[in-house]
Amino acid sequence: MQLKTKLAQSEITIGSWITLGHTAIAEIMASAGFDWLVLDMEHSVLELNEVQTIIQVLDGRQCPAIARLTSNHPDQIKRVMDAGATGVMVPMIKSAADARSAVDAVYYPPRGQRGVGLARAQGFGASFRSYQQWLEQNAVIVVMIEHIDAVNAIDSILAVPGIDAYIIGPYDLSGSMGRPGDLDHPDVQTAINRILEAGKRAGKPGGIHVIEPDIEALQQRIQSGFNFLGYSLDIRILDSICRSHMQRIREFL
Repeated sequence: MQLKTKLAQSEITIGSWITLGHTAIAEIMASAGFDWLVLDMEHSVLELNEVQTIIQVLDGRQCPAIARLTSNHPDQIKRVMDAGATGVMVPMIKSAADARSAVDAVYYPPRGQRGVGLARAQGFGASFRSYQQWLEQNAVIVVMIEHIDAVNAIDSILAVPGIDAYIIGPYDLSGSMGRPGDLDHPDVQTAINRILEAGKRAGKPGGIHVIEPDIEALQQRIQSGFNFLGYSLDIRILDSICRSHMQRIREFL
C-alpha cells in the first residue's frame, strides 16, 4: 500500500530523519523497515545532489522519501520533486494561503502551478506521462505546524485540498509563544492539543517527532492520538547506541 493511501486511511506510520549524506546510512535505515524517511535539508548540510542520490537508494528499498525543505519556496519544491522525492515536508506553514502555495508547487497545471521539466522523476524524459499519473496518486504533502499563527489558523490550513498530513514542530512553536524550549508549559501543551484535535476533526494524520530513540515516548505519543510519527534521527540513534553500549562495556571492564 502506498504511503498516501495509508495517510488517507489514518493508519499509524513510523518514519525517521536522515541528516547524514552517506548512502549506507539511508540503505540501513530503509532496510530496517521504516514506513518513510525524511531527508532533512533544513537542519543539516544535505545538498540537492546528495538528496537525489539518497532518493535513488530509498527507491531501491521501496521506502518513500520525503524532503524536508528549507522554506516554502516553489523553486526548491520543484527541484526535489523532479529529483524523485515522494513528497515534501514544508516548514513554517502559518496560513491556508501558505498551504495552498505548497500544493501548487507540487502539482502540475491545472491542479497546481509547478513548472514542467524533464529530470529523474520523469525518467529523464522517457516517462513524463506516467509520472503525471504517479504524481496525482502518490505525492505526499506534509505541513509543519510550528508557530502560534498556524495554531490560530489550523482548521483552515488542514482544509486545503492536497494536504495529506501535518507534523508539529514543538520547539519553534514554543519559541513563537515566547517560551522557547519550554515544551511542558501548559500554554504550549494546550496549543499542541488544539492542533491534535483539529487534525482529528479534519481527518488528517497527526505528526510529531520523537527526537530521542525512546520506544516508551513513542508509545505515549501514539496513545495521545498521533499516527504520523518521526522516530528519532540517524545521528541520535547512532550516538545513543554507541554511548549506551560503551557504558555497559565499561561496567564489566
